[in-house]
Amino acid sequence: MTAYWCAQALLPTGLASSVLVTVADGRFTSVEVGAESGDAVRLAGLVIPGLANCHSHAFHRALRGRTQTERGTFWTWREQMYSVASVLTPDSYYRLARAVYGEMVLAGITSVGEFHYLHHGPGGQRYDEPNAMGAALIAAAQDVGLRIALLDTCYVAGGIDQPLNDVQKRFSDGDAAGWAARVRDLRGADDVVIGAAAHSVRGVPDDQLTAVADALPKAPLHVHLSEQVAENQACLAAYGRTPTQLLDESGFLGPRTSAVHATHLTPVDIGLLGSTGTYSCFCPTTERDLADGIGPSVALRDAGSPLTLGSDSHAVIDLFEEMRAVELDERLASQERGHWTAAELLAAGTVAGHRSIGFGDAGVIEVGARADLVALRLDSVRTAGTGGSVETAVFAASAADVTDVVAGGVQVVAEGNHVKLAVGAELAASIEAVTR
Repeated sequence: MTAYWCAQALLPTGLASSVLVTVADGRFTSVEVGAESGDAVRLAGLVIPGLANCHSHAFHRALRGRTQTERGTFWTWREQMYSVASVLTPDSYYRLARAVYGEMVLAGITSVGEFHYLHHGPGGQRYDEPNAMGAALIAAAQDVGLRIALLDTCYVAGGIDQPLNDVQKRFSDGDAAGWAARVRDLRGADDVVIGAAAHSVRGVPDDQLTAVADALPKAPLHVHLSEQVAENQACLAAYGRTPTQLLDESGFLGPRTSAVHATHLTPVDIGLLGSTGTYSCFCPTTERDLADGIGPSVALRDAGSPLTLGSDSHAVIDLFEEMRAVELDERLASQERGHWTAAELLAAGTVAGHRSIGFGDAGVIEVGARADLVALRLDSVRTAGTGGSVETAVFAASAADVTDVVAGGVQVVAEGNHVKLAVGAELAASIEAVTR
């Protein structure tokens, strides 16, 4: 049994001081307020539950700082993304992902939903182990103390009625049936969830969407949805309905499903996502980097679609920034303030996020929950004088303020450093290996 003493912690009942928690088998066994620290590991500052990054493409991290050539367009970004995707191997992807996941842990993230579509070798050649790339991602996450939901993604078309390009052939299993046969060989664990995803209505034809939805009927199910106006236009032209309507008719929507981006929606779309309890996963730092637009977060919430968050292309890995961006972007779109409370945004980044990727027993500091703790400095130039409240975490702090992280009861970050990995050096080396 391990004990941690938190100077101040955010509990389900609110902020509390001098909180002593004990942990056994990765879960909280007691939570005591107003306790002495004794021999417990001391966590200063403000302690919050671990964060959930619900949408990640690990290899996109290699693009940071490289895709703004001249003024940078979506097309310069995409070509560089394909360039990295074309050279990755199971070994190089393991090393890159381990460093990226290390960066996430340093930022207070304890669970990640990896939207994984880079399955095969160049030209679509199968590895001897068909799930070698997915296994590399799982190993990378486990090595740095990060839980992973491997959202294995079906990607079989280059666009609606379009063939795959040479790089995209690495993504494809031929059809949804071939994808499903490979996915069923993946195995989960206590810290690994195997989930399913359709890349988009562009990447999976309409007559194969149901097969993706049915492949793992009890697992998390994710999909890119209406990220750009062009996707909607192509879908309407081909099928006479919006992407959301197409997914609904395919049995794709529901409380285990996350619609990633959900940016360009009609009122009917919003009603469908809300009435089915489908999660809306916003990734504001990527959506602004790619000039996708501002999604209707308030309308979705009011319709019944829970909000979650992701860092997607990793232009930034900072869930605090993603949280406040939802509110700040809504202010820009509406020219009004006060759409989301700090508590609502933190819930999106913790308990709701964990639930959406299959870790429904995480994201809260209470007996029986997975023992995740994230300590934030209250004396940095960002947080000093802010009062140490929930608002401090959401509207003032950044990933740079994370000092200590406990994931599943094990301390993986101490005094701002990962306990096993020199993350900065590993990022530099692994990225250079796939971009030189």
